[in-house]
Amino acid sequence: MRLDREVRFIIKKALQEDIGHEDITTLFTIPYHFKTEAVIIAKEKGVLCGMDIARAVFKERYKKVLFKAFKKDGDAFRRNQRIASIKGDARVVLSAERVALNFLSLFSGIATTTKEFVDKCRGTKAKILDTRKTTPNLRILEKYAVRMGGGFNHRKSLGEAILIKDNHLRAGKFMRNNRLDAVKMAKCLSYVRTLPSVKVEIEVETLEDFKAIIKYKPDVVMLDNFDIKNMRKAVKFRDKNFTHVKLEASGGVRLENVRQIAKSGVDFISIGSLTHSPKAVDFSLEVIQHR
Repeated sequence: MRLDREVRFIIKKALQEDIGHEDITTLFTIPYHFKTEAVIIAKEKGVLCGMDIARAVFKERYKKVLFKAFKKDGDAFRRNQRIASIKGDARVVLSAERVALNFLSLFSGIATTTKEFVDKCRGTKAKILDTRKTTPNLRILEKYAVRMGGGFNHRKSLGEAILIKDNHLRAGKFMRNNRLDAVKMAKCLSYVRTLPSVKVEIEVETLEDFKAIIKYKPDVVMLDNFDIKNMRKAVKFRDKNFTHVKLEASGGVRLENVRQIAKSGVDFISIGSLTHSPKAVDFSLEVIQHR
């Protein structure tokens, strides 16, 4: 991946957080002139993500460290497989170890989780999307990990697209007696459509609200926590009357039910757990040679 200024800043801050003023354990146990060779080993199977980040972590400590990747981001790996080797100053290798492995574990966990959902939907048209439920300041990397697992990115920030959710409708007083104020919604969308290249998505919670909202022809309607029966009804209504409007399923999506959701005919399935609670993949770094 492209290591721009933002990513390099993240790496620097992570190293500062972990090392503090100095790695005193390494300082007092490893002479400064010692060289070493180590390997990163996967302790379980998964989909790799974060290899360029791991390399940059070691290089940030000392540019002459030799980092050789045996796999690239997006590749599958098996348990006990060697992922990379690192050669160079022993103090550098050991002091950068934990940060490099933490990044690999987190991002490979996201990629692996995403791939599981993508595989469940194979043969349908549904695309797996992430959300903004990301770790603060790590969004750019976590969304990259979703792509490495075969998923797609929803908006990256609030400034990238318009997503009108239930709280916007309530706070903006678009609802009167629990019913949509059609005049106010029409005025809002009329203004929004004057903005260049800005997509509009609106969240609905009931089939009744869906039929009311889709008449305004947003780019996407989000079906929030719809059961399968109503989801199919929404797809059928869309297919008959508003074929250009995309439908996104959201809420309560699990590996156990994602295929059923995908087979309903929705275009997108957004899943917050891809980034807010993935299972990290376990890696270890082992010294295999030193002098």
